[in-house]
Amino acid sequence: MKLCMIGTGYVGLVSGVCFSDLGNTVYCVDNNKDKINSLNSGKVPIYEPGLEEILKKNYKQKRLIFTTDLKYAVTNSDIIFICVGTPTKKNGYSADLKYVFQVAKELKKSIKKYKIIITKSTVPVATGDKIENILRNLKKRKLVDVVSNPEFLREGEAIRDFIYPDRVVIGTDSKKAIKILKSLYLPIIKKTSRFFNTSRRGAELIKYASNAFLATKISYINELANLCEKTGVDVKDVSLGMGLDQRIGDRFLRAGPAYGGSCFPKDTRAIVDTANSFKTNLSIIKRVIKSNNERKLLLTKKIEKLLNNKIKNKNITFLGVTFKPNTDDMREASSLFMIPRLHRKGANIKYFDPSGKKINFNKLKNVKFCNNISSACLKSDLIIIHTEWNEFKLLNFKKIVKKNKFVIYDMRNIYSVQKMKKDKIDYFSIGR
Repeated sequence: MKLCMIGTGYVGLVSGVCFSDLGNTVYCVDNNKDKINSLNSGKVPIYEPGLEEILKKNYKQKRLIFTTDLKYAVTNSDIIFICVGTPTKKNGYSADLKYVFQVAKELKKSIKKYKIIITKSTVPVATGDKIENILRNLKKRKLVDVVSNPEFLREGEAIRDFIYPDRVVIGTDSKKAIKILKSLYLPIIKKTSRFFNTSRRGAELIKYASNAFLATKISYINELANLCEKTGVDVKDVSLGMGLDQRIGDRFLRAGPAYGGSCFPKDTRAIVDTANSFKTNLSIIKRVIKSNNERKLLLTKKIEKLLNNKIKNKNITFLGVTFKPNTDDMREASSLFMIPRLHRKGANIKYFDPSGKKINFNKLKNVKFCNNISSACLKSDLIIIHTEWNEFKLLNFKKIVKKNKFVIYDMRNIYSVQKMKKDKIDYFSIGR
C-alpha cells in the first residue's frame, strides 16, 4: 500500500519506517527542511535503537520517501496518517490541536479521490468529529473516511512494540476503511496480537485512558515506596507480591523518580481537561498529577538531606538525565527540576548520559557534561543514578570515584543494598 505520514517526530518516523519495512511505500512529510535533508542523508533525529538501520535499508530500496511537499505525498498515497505534535497549551491542561487542524485544512485542498485520514497523534475525544467537519465537503462526496488509530509505542522499545503490538485499535464505523486497515495491519496482527474495532471517540479515549492508568500505577508505587522507607520494608518485595496477582500485573510497579516523557504528563493533563469540558470529575487522575509533581520536590529534598543540606561547592554527579533509558527524550524528566535547583544552591554538577549532551543545561554555569562515566564520577561527593541505562548496572564505584568518602543515591534500585553495605559504601535507594 501507499502511505503518507504527516510529521516526522517520534510517532510518524517510527511508524513510517516500520510500515515501509513491511513492504509498503511510505511518504514521510515534514515542513522542517533541515530535518528532511537530514533524513534523506540517512541521519535519524531521535535516539531509538535499531531505527537508523531499518530506515537506511528501506530508503535504499525506495520504499521510504522523505519530502516537504505535502500535496505530492497525499496525491500519491491511499492512507494518510496525521502524526503531528499535540503538546499541552501554555498555562493550561488542554492539548494544543492547532497542528492537527492545520493539516486537515491542507488536506482539504489536495484530496481528489478516496483516502483514509487517520489520527495517529494522541487527541482528545471528538477531535475526529472536528476534522471531519473541516473535511465535510469531501465526506459528503465519500472521498474520505476519518479514523482514529492511536499508537502505543514505548520510547526505547518502539520497533518491537510496532511489530508485536498488544493491540491495534481502529476507531471507525466505515466497513470500507476497516477492511483496508485490517489488510494493512495483517502482517503484524497475525502475531497473536489483537485487532480491535470500536467507535472513533472510543479509540480516542482508549489512548488517554491507557496512559492515565499506567501513570496512576507509577504514582501509586512511588507513594508506597515512601511508606516502605518509613517502615523498613523493601518496595521491590511489595511490587513483586502485588504483581503476581494477574489482576494487577507487575509492569509499571517500579518505584523511582516522577514519570516524564512525551506521553504521560501531557495525556493525564489532557484527559482531565476533556473531563472538565464534559463536566466530569476525574479526581483520581487529578491526584496522580499532583502526586507526580510533588515527587520531584520530595526526591530533590532527599538529595539535599543526604548532603546534610550543605549543597554549596559539593560535587554532584548525575548518571543519566533522560526520563527513561534508550531514548534521548528530556521532556518532563525529573532531572530538569533537580539539576537547576541544586545548581542554584551552589553545587558543582557533572552528568553523563549515553544519549549525549543536553542543551537544557547549557546556560547553567556549573553544570558540565562528561564524555564518560569515569570522568563524571571522579572525586564526586554524591552520585545520583537517575536513569537505568545498562551502562550503569555493573560499576566499581570505589575505583572510578577515587575518593574515600562519597554517597550513592540509586533512584532506580539497580544495586543490592547488601552488596553496597559489604563494600562499605554509603548507599541509599528508593523504598528500601
